Amino acid sequence: MESVVSPADGTRIVYRTFPCDSGDEAAPAVLMSHGTALSQAIWRGFGYVRALTHTHRVITVDLRGHGRSEGPHQASAYGLDSFVADLVAVLDKTGTPTADYVGYSLGGRVGFSLAAAHPERLHRFVSIAGAASTVRGTFDRVFFPGCIATLEEEGMDGFLRGWQAHTGAPLDAATRHAFSANDPVALAAYMSRAEEDPGVDDETLKRFDIPTQMIVGSLDLERVTTALHVHEVLPDAQLLVVDGATHGTILREPRTLETVTGFLAPV
Repeated sequence: MESVVSPADGTRIVYRTFPCDSGDEAAPAVLMSHGTALSQAIWRGFGYVRALTHTHRVITVDLRGHGRSEGPHQASAYGLDSFVADLVAVLDKTGTPTADYVGYSLGGRVGFSLAAAHPERLHRFVSIAGAASTVRGTFDRVFFPGCIATLEEEGMDGFLRGWQAHTGAPLDAATRHAFSANDPVALAAYMSRAEEDPGVDDETLKRFDIPTQMIVGSLDLERVTTALHVHEVLPDAQLLVVDGATHGTILREPRTLETVTGFLAPV
């Protein structure tokens, strides 16, 4: 693991690099960002690093407030501009002028903002269950009503109890472990700010000229709606709706990995 200090506010961001299997230091790079309450470990766990190092130098990152990166407790630290500054700092530290980008959920949302602010740094962009903008109440719908307040008042144990009660089924051990690794105060601060940040508007999307692939699960109805909207605004973007996949299972779907590797295959 390596780290870089963000120019946004001094937050330390942890990342890891994986060389291309060929040993070619000039191989294209791909930067990968995870979703809410997860970490860069998902990309190895679901086989993406293994698949993409056949053709790329892979850079995975723990977004601020997640994994081993520092997590400020102030909501003001979690604006999209700060996430973008963090990723640009990682690209600079790794000597990567341009990269392909893959983001899941929160990582996809940050990717839209990165593409808007620094299009010169991205070659191709993949959003998996991500959205260009956020609608108020998203976390209440993804987890359970009042989840942010529960995190603030009852910590991660209370959050997990509330989520399990809302779903009516036990949370799997991997999910429970991933969420328990988070600082609940930092996570609540991020969620609170995310509810306020509008993201990328349609006029900005219309100016995108980065090849874009969106992937969503058919059962992830809110993300399907937002992906269809982006596709209307940006008709050259590719869209894959994976039948039977949810927001939580989309990364595990073989078609998702196949589509990502195919879209990012060297031309």
